[in-house]
Amino acid sequence: MHRIGIDLGGTKIEAIALDGDGRECMRKRVPTPQADYVATVATIVALVRDVEAELGVSASVGIGTPGAPSTRDGRMKNANSTCLIGQPLQADIEQALGRAIRIENDANCFAVSEASDGAAAGAHVVFGVIVGTGVGGGIVIDGRPLTGANAIGGEWGHNPLSGEVDPRPCYCGRSGCVETWLSGPGMAADHLKMTGQSLDARGIADAAAQGNAAAEATLQRYEARLARALATVINILDPDVIVLGGGLSQLSRLYDNVPRLWVPHVFSDTIATRLVPPTHGDSSGVRGAAWLWPLEETP
Repeated sequence: MHRIGIDLGGTKIEAIALDGDGRECMRKRVPTPQADYVATVATIVALVRDVEAELGVSASVGIGTPGAPSTRDGRMKNANSTCLIGQPLQADIEQALGRAIRIENDANCFAVSEASDGAAAGAHVVFGVIVGTGVGGGIVIDGRPLTGANAIGGEWGHNPLSGEVDPRPCYCGRSGCVETWLSGPGMAADHLKMTGQSLDARGIADAAAQGNAAAEATLQRYEARLARALATVINILDPDVIVLGGGLSQLSRLYDNVPRLWVPHVFSDTIATRLVPPTHGDSSGVRGAAWLWPLEETP
């Protein structure tokens, strides 16, 4: 049985098809219609039909989206693609395709991918972390996403970051959120405040690698904050593996430094939780969408 995964992004919609062994059969991407819900639904439906026609099969469909369907009425919420908010995305696509589909937040799809056949394959409890333009997360238990009673499972990016005396406003309307410190823009804002120099996260990392003391100090502050934030997750969830995704996951130094720094904040004499980079990188979201249908459940 084949599985199709769709990654609904702000600029592109990508589809992947996996065979029964999880091998990639094909991949296709098209531009995302901008601020047009009806066109977005039509594009997704056409993409699924194109993939199935090319493969000559009917497949299960899983979709990773910004935001998530509300547990109250199934309409989309918390999406930075605002044309989706309040829309019955799953119901509309199911009606157009004439079959059941599955939808999960894109961070949950990332976590499912890495737990299925990636860096956390075989682990009982996995926390997938997105640290990039924003900060998100997803929880997977025995290969299945934990959506939660409010469809916000894993959304640690909008918890307050303890230990900070200068909380920053967040787009969500709160202040001091983890995202305001640990996103790429958050790192850049911290560097600007402390040095007066405007650099993005990549520029800061490059400068630190070249021996720039101020950039190195910024990275050390970032690592300490990431360690405190993840320690909170460990104390509550106690995952076997934490997988980092997003642009900042490419900072290889995080995987040595952060586990050392989280030790004083974790309520345990030993810490078995592993912090690892992703196996599938940018492909994890679309692969995880396909894996939303385990083989034994494919329709």
